[in-house]
Amino acid sequence: MTDIDQHTVLDNPAWHSLNGAHARFAQAHGSARRYHPDVSVFVGLPEHRDDEVWRSLASLVGPGAEVPIPGGTGAPPPGWELVWRDRGVQMVDDGIDARPDEEAVILGAADADQMSALVARTNPGPWRTRTFELGTYLGIRRDGRLVAMAGERLRPPGWTEISAVCTDAAHRGQGLATRLVRAVAYNIRSRGDQVLLHAAATNTNAIRLYGALGFRLRRETTFAVYRSPTRQ
Repeated sequence: MTDIDQHTVLDNPAWHSLNGAHARFAQAHGSARRYHPDVSVFVGLPEHRDDEVWRSLASLVGPGAEVPIPGGTGAPPPGWELVWRDRGVQMVDDGIDARPDEEAVILGAADADQMSALVARTNPGPWRTRTFELGTYLGIRRDGRLVAMAGERLRPPGWTEISAVCTDAAHRGQGLATRLVRAVAYNIRSRGDQVLLHAAATNTNAIRLYGALGFRLRRETTFAVYRSPTRQ
């Protein structure tokens, strides 16, 4: 992959995921894409967005829907209401000590309730009932209870995003998140992909942890949620 291609896919990872490795989860209308609502909240839009793109997205999500809008050129036209905006960072592998973990287990449909419960307790980011289908999720249990988890989310060509890194409050400080990030990174590298992740710019503890693990800042970005027009 050329440098230009790499920058293209990393600057718009949801779009390239939905048109590539995750096409099976995609719903489309015109030039807009979104994940099936049971799988993820994210939508994919081409980098350059004219009125036709926004009309396609409005038709796809329906009236009055809250939609995470990925960074790109072109603000939404009149009728789209800003609900929330915050700063974020995108980080990429710069020497992670990736390794498997003997205690980590692969999570799947049988673990869906425990995964959702852990996410509800820890709030690592958007989660839906089928999010675990996006890639391999690993977990660590204590006394049969899932207490830590990490897995794979967006998959633009040549890359896989680590996401849903979370640890139950009663089990923090034991290095479980570090172990799981390294194990997920090991799986990603084993199939030939490179590793990326996103974090809120205000989550300085997580950013420090990821830096210590071998991630470097690639770019700052914006996370924004808009409400689609109530009339279409």
